[in-house]
Amino acid sequence: MKRNAFGVPGILFFVLSAQAPLTSIVGAACLAVALGNGAGAPGAYLAVGLVVILFAVGFTTITRHLDTRGGFFAVIRAGLGLRAGAGGSLLALLSYNAVQFAMYGLLGASTSGLLTRLAGVESPWWLWSLLSIALVLFLGSRKVELGARVLAVLVAAELVLLTAFAIGVLVSRGAAALDVAGSFGPLAVLAGAPGIAIMFAIASMFGFESTAIYSSEARDPKRTVPRATYVAVTVIAVFLAFVTWMLVAYYGSGSVGAAAGEALASEPAVFALAPLENVLGGWAGTAADVLLVTSLFAGVLAFHNMITRYFHAMAGSNLFPAVLERTNRHQAPAAASLAQSVVAAAVVAPFAALGLNPVATLFSWFSGLAVATLVVLYILTSVAVIAYFRRHRVEPNRWTTFGAPALSVVLMLGILALVVNNFGTLTGGSTLTVVLLLAAVPVMFALGWSRVRARTAAPEVVEPA
Repeated sequence: MKRNAFGVPGILFFVLSAQAPLTSIVGAACLAVALGNGAGAPGAYLAVGLVVILFAVGFTTITRHLDTRGGFFAVIRAGLGLRAGAGGSLLALLSYNAVQFAMYGLLGASTSGLLTRLAGVESPWWLWSLLSIALVLFLGSRKVELGARVLAVLVAAELVLLTAFAIGVLVSRGAAALDVAGSFGPLAVLAGAPGIAIMFAIASMFGFESTAIYSSEARDPKRTVPRATYVAVTVIAVFLAFVTWMLVAYYGSGSVGAAAGEALASEPAVFALAPLENVLGGWAGTAADVLLVTSLFAGVLAFHNMITRYFHAMAGSNLFPAVLERTNRHQAPAAASLAQSVVAAAVVAPFAALGLNPVATLFSWFSGLAVATLVVLYILTSVAVIAYFRRHRVEPNRWTTFGAPALSVVLMLGILALVVNNFGTLTGGSTLTVVLLLAAVPVMFALGWSRVRARTAAPEVVEPA
């Protein structure tokens, strides 16, 4: 791994690309409004953002004392022991891989649809999914700076488009259209089925914790990692809440639910694409259509980088074959990159062979699994932070070492209950599908627990300067 490769901006672009802002608006806003809490969806983004920031307090505190290249793996291992750490590491891999598989399905379908609309060319979705896997493998096997530059261009373009739309609504509709209580008041946030909106909000925050994975490649990681983490969570929560609020203002808080329901029955993306065209012009709809594809590609590339670093860290701790720790002449984890790409292709292939709808199956099933697994990881990590600082009295602040992590556990348990109760709605699958997907969580944890070897290296503890 190349050291001193990037600072806060570089890490931030990796995180924002994993969270795919345009995908969150065009792909998820309609569902959050129609199936969730209607005009209160913007408030759900802020509420989840606050809970995640609370989680980040303990998470960033412990990163100052550990080698966190392994992300969740390193933290859980340090706090709860080698077996729990190994179990947590496989949960992290399950979560990141699941969301990447889901995005490959949506990416293939979106690319195929885009070519049909722009050029009248019909093509199978799986062709574009597999070609994307190959391109991600190429980029992942090169210098990390190349990936950062690619992500910076893609993310900047979609952020500019969404910002222009939000400002356009604000200017054209005026302050009278802004219903603060209708979107951010407690009654609005808790209306309807808030659990659905919260799940989509969690999915939109996916990947912020990857800041810790890049610690060995960051400049001054003790300062860079915490700053990048707080900035990433704050930016994405506020930005998505604001853009979603402008969507609500465009339709009106009293009409937005019906508009989202109508779009959901035909084409969910129209809920966001139609306002974009009406506010900014026809070019904006086409640009958003194209940027949706690039947004998804940016996301799968970012998750690929996260996953390969987990492979690399776990191989270094003897949990995975040593070959996955090898780097190439570009100082990139080439072996881990190849292994992750092969796994992705192996998952996509059966859905293609069986002729399944990639959005209704591959995307919905694996995105639901990713959210459920991630919440479990948040809980385990917060418990590990508390346990670690009870044994190592290296931080005097009780709020960062106990108060915030403990409150995070309580709130995350509540969110987990909402996720499980609404899992069938989120995935759209049968009861058997729901059971099998949720069963993967304890199965993967047990598998990781059993993989521990006696010679696994102990976590590196770095005393504060």
